[in-house]
Amino acid sequence: MTARARSLGVQRVPVAACSSRPSRAIQFSPLPTKPHVPTFPALRQRAAPWLQRIVPVKPDEIAALLLAFAFFFCLLCAYYLLRPLRDAMGLTGGMDKLPWLFTATFVSMLLAVPLFGFLVARLAPRRFVPACYRFFILNLLGFALALGLGAANVRTGQVFFVWLSVFNLFALSLFWSVMADRFSAEQGQRLFGFVAAGGTAGGLLGPALAATIGGGVGPVALLLIAAALLEVALVCYRALLRHTGSHAQSGARSEDARIGGGVFGGLVLIARSPYLLGIVLYMFLHTSSATLLYFEQARIVAEAFADTAARTRYFALTDLWVSLLTLTLQVFVTARWIRLAGVFGALLSLPVFALLAFGGAALWPVPLALALLQGLRRAFDYAISRPAREILFTVLSREEKYKAKSVIETLVFRGGDVAAGWLYQGLASLGVAFGGVALASLPLFALWGWLCKTLSRRGRAVD
Repeated sequence: MTARARSLGVQRVPVAACSSRPSRAIQFSPLPTKPHVPTFPALRQRAAPWLQRIVPVKPDEIAALLLAFAFFFCLLCAYYLLRPLRDAMGLTGGMDKLPWLFTATFVSMLLAVPLFGFLVARLAPRRFVPACYRFFILNLLGFALALGLGAANVRTGQVFFVWLSVFNLFALSLFWSVMADRFSAEQGQRLFGFVAAGGTAGGLLGPALAATIGGGVGPVALLLIAAALLEVALVCYRALLRHTGSHAQSGARSEDARIGGGVFGGLVLIARSPYLLGIVLYMFLHTSSATLLYFEQARIVAEAFADTAARTRYFALTDLWVSLLTLTLQVFVTARWIRLAGVFGALLSLPVFALLAFGGAALWPVPLALALLQGLRRAFDYAISRPAREILFTVLSREEKYKAKSVIETLVFRGGDVAAGWLYQGLASLGVAFGGVALASLPLFALWGWLCKTLSRRGRAVD
């Protein structure tokens, strides 16, 4: 206190005496924090322990494996979301038009293959892969606009049927070309089964979504959802590029380097390579036998069930059992099967189960037997044989992976469908029973088995 204050009679008063209330410390509430969102590295770290228990994946491969799984999940979820819409629209013109729609699909493939070859020759994979999927997205938006404007007629339905059939083969072929480019043969043996499980999971969710929300939101919304799923698939693809490198036989190359070659380079590469010709024959035997079984199963079901609802339920239950068995095999069996039986054993599973299905259709032509044997054949194709076939492509050059593979999985695949479909119709008109077809096919099954052994010995396709 100053001398001036003392002279004025000012007295010092204790601070505690200024208030009758006891002093209280001021407390501040903590500032609100943002909810914690786990990052992709965190998710990968959490997923690593359980993932390594079911898949022989190395720690530095987990990110690429999960991205490939998600990529395939989105792709097949989009397709299976639209397949019921395709089937409903395709039938608006009548059942008698379906063979012609298959033929129109094959002709569309003939036109699309050189266009795809032109694109592959002039752009690097990291450019033409997004370009292809973006083209499909624009097509979906165009169909959504057409249906939104009221163009839901027979012609639109037939065009959509053919378009989705072409999309299915090209989009899947392009996906597996990317997998063969980004993973080695050794990685493919360990990981491709789990990658394929992503597609199976998408194949389960897609029709479930179509069945639950399709009636409420309408076809336009389904088309828009499918377009969004393809865009998410592209996000996964770009992230996959950052976590993997190319495993092409041609050696180290810039990621932005063009593949080059001619528009019909895929056909030329196949004609010059006995190995690729062997894969062509394998695929032709596969798709033609599957189509013969499909037509015979359709005949048996048509005779056994009088109404459309019962037939639909039969096929739906068959598809459900196939999907569940496929997913179980892909997650828990595929990698171990290929590791123990080799690529040869995995490839051979398809002709073995196809032969069993042919025998069952000839000796026990009832819906239950066909559902069981056809289900086994399809499940082992998707879960065991398909990953093994993709391993065969990992040892090829980038041009062969993108060009020749596309020709094999589009033209050859659909060509086998068309040829077997008309063959079945011709034999049926001559009164030839399916038992005769099965007996006549035995030498072809022997050739198919020999092809499995020959292809599995090629180069770095490790057996």
